[in-house]
Amino acid sequence: MLPNPREYLESLCAERGENFAALSRLVGRNPAYIQQYVRKGTPKSLPERERRILARYFDIPEASLGGADGEGATDFGALVPVQRAEVFASAGPGAMPDAERRRPYFGFDQQWLRRLTASPAERLEVIRVEGDSMAPTLNAGDDILVDLGDAGERLRDGIYVLRVDGTLLVKRLAIHPVGRRVTVQSDNPAYGDLPDCGLDEIQCIGRVIWAGRKVA
Repeated sequence: MLPNPREYLESLCAERGENFAALSRLVGRNPAYIQQYVRKGTPKSLPERERRILARYFDIPEASLGGADGEGATDFGALVPVQRAEVFASAGPGAMPDAERRRPYFGFDQQWLRRLTASPAERLEVIRVEGDSMAPTLNAGDDILVDLGDAGERLRDGIYVLRVDGTLLVKRLAIHPVGRRVTVQSDNPAYGDLPDCGLDEIQCIGRVIWAGRKVA
């Protein structure tokens, strides 16, 4: 017997630490949409598009959310497209983002992607690295997956893509324990660090959560 779709969706949220507002944004609705569906019964059933997005997100059959038995089963295992920005993030002197276009796509397995981040694919981008100041962690030519939703108030120690004076950089940030100050670091010891920067001096684009490279 299939579970009640509303109760099942609510239990999934509790189990996986999701919130209704984020799921509403995921399906392109107003922030109260999923809460109204779960708690107030509006709409009476999820439309096919919203149901399919949520089923793929949670990796469950659409039937669990009110779809026909077996509906959407052929879609499991499909790759999630992520935009690739035609711009370089410099791990060196700096790359000007004057060719910032988003045309090609990378495809990632949805379950693997969910283990990396809770952000939807629309908030992810693949960017190419140039320069060697982040070597050996990141090398010139590496493709990095950037989580555009993991910045701002969520800022913490890690590798980020930054925009400084119109230039894109990929650097490691070390957050100072007191005040809104950071140290901008290069993993390559041949390059110096910027030891005391205010967060208002840099624009944090997103956190680097994965890197891929060609093996020589």
